[in-house]
Amino acid sequence: MIRFECDDAALQRLYDTAEARCRLNLKDFGGDRVLVEGGGYEKIWLETQPMGGEMYALRDMEAAKNNSALFMRCQRADGRLPGSIQCVDGGIEPQFNKLQGFCFPDPALNMYYLLGRDPHWLDALRDCLAGFDGWLWRTRDVSGDGLLSAFCVYDTGEDNAVRYGDAPCWWTDDAPPEGYAVVPMASMDVTSYSYACRETLQRISLLQGRPCEAETWAKKAAAVADALRKRLWDEARGALYDRDRRGETVDVLCHNTLRCMYWGSVSPAMAERFVRDHLLNPAEFWTPLPLPSVAANDPAFRNAPENNWSGQCEGLTFQRAMFALERYGYEKLVTRLGRRFLKALMDGGCRFTQQFDPFTGAPSRVGLYSHAPLAPGSDEPSQDAYGPTLLSALGYVERLWGIGLWMGEVRFSLAGGLPCRCRVEWRGHRYALESDGARAVAIADGRTVYDSPCGVRAIADADGRLLRVIDIE
Repeated sequence: MIRFECDDAALQRLYDTAEARCRLNLKDFGGDRVLVEGGGYEKIWLETQPMGGEMYALRDMEAAKNNSALFMRCQRADGRLPGSIQCVDGGIEPQFNKLQGFCFPDPALNMYYLLGRDPHWLDALRDCLAGFDGWLWRTRDVSGDGLLSAFCVYDTGEDNAVRYGDAPCWWTDDAPPEGYAVVPMASMDVTSYSYACRETLQRISLLQGRPCEAETWAKKAAAVADALRKRLWDEARGALYDRDRRGETVDVLCHNTLRCMYWGSVSPAMAERFVRDHLLNPAEFWTPLPLPSVAANDPAFRNAPENNWSGQCEGLTFQRAMFALERYGYEKLVTRLGRRFLKALMDGGCRFTQQFDPFTGAPSRVGLYSHAPLAPGSDEPSQDAYGPTLLSALGYVERLWGIGLWMGEVRFSLAGGLPCRCRVEWRGHRYALESDGARAVAIADGRTVYDSPCGVRAIADADGRLLRVIDIE
């Protein structure tokens, strides 16, 4: 259970509306309640819904668990995970025609903690990740140079991206495609899927008391990161670039280095370089509303309002970015980004669309499917319950003025400027946050954890023992 109240009427409306719209995305999948992506996407997708479910866990633990468990349950015997799962006439249909991103290992591991450190969950996740990592290297190691390949556009979820050229949208075969200009493409994303598997398997091994196994997975993860740096990192330009089927650089400055920060596959020095030179560059990714999919000054940039990963800001990018930046210690930047994103949503009338104009912050009014409802006063379909945007709104509020649970820790975020109150109940614990906008107090089970001026995040264990304090402003 989670409750948030604040003295800003517009922000409270945004928060309450996001919660209400999220409830519209709860669906029955063959007897299991799940949180679908929404906004016209009625499936659960590997790139969004394990992460989305975990972010929704304090509101619906059953749906959160199912959003990861269904992918593990539908894994093929050879280790491949479905890119998406749909429900047709009450039956579950896993789809193996794309990889569709991989925001799965961290959310699934956090579910272990949220479910009360269930050892059976940990066993299942270990087997799942080891199986998928093995499948990746058996089928996607096309060139033998330590990099893994994307075979189709939907392997990385970059619908209609210019940089994919004539690549097919789908690909069902384990053999690489032939006759295309770009694919099979040596992919920073797909290579990072393996890194994420191996780094998470290292952590699982430590949790299970297997230090030798943990060391083995750590070495395997390091080998992936090393290949990524040596073969796809451009030191002169400070970013990662994929390579096409001929080994030539796909010369498009896309935001995907930030995605690799989500998976943890880049070094702190590489992350610092990308953030400094590109992410915070107003001509590239720090536009009035930040995080276009492709740098705004790149020839491949397209400010297209339809589902297109060649330009406009994506709700899913905002969702991944908070985790990516926190992984590398950029909590202050998360606060800046969150304030801009929340303001854009409020200025746009609480429209939770998939995409936003990076120059105006306006929500794109073109819906995903023709049967989407019409926007009031418009003849264009609208999206208004797109899950990643909804959960990003709730997630940034949490990271500024709320309480979150992450890998066994409780995070009390005490940003300034907003009188607010937050309550969380979880497995017999009661956590609270009280702020007058200048000073805030964090409370666990009736005891004060931290009392200080705003601008920090107090991190405690589940019993409320203070572990550390970090600046977020």
